[in-house]
Amino acid sequence: MNIFLDKFLVKLDVYNQTLLSAARYNGAGMATIGVAGAGVGIGVVFGSLVASVARNPYVKKDLFIYALLGFALTEAIALFALMMAFLILFM
Repeated sequence: MNIFLDKFLVKLDVYNQTLLSAARYNGAGMATIGVAGAGVGIGVVFGSLVASVARNPYVKKDLFIYALLGFALTEAIALFALMMAFLILFM
């Protein structure tokens, strides 16, 4: 083959690998936005718990159970977002 064509193909391969690596970092960064959203969700859950207990302290035990359920579901979303970020980054 032509030596100039070989050099061009090598440069093109390096360029494609760099572009793929940049796209992976970009995608992983966007996937971690879900973790920040889950942090806000957890804050809303426990903020609502505090407001509800302040209004009616007699149902504290029942409200706390619902708050833990809301916390668990919100944290699961964060873990899924983090798992997607790692899959994008390392696969």
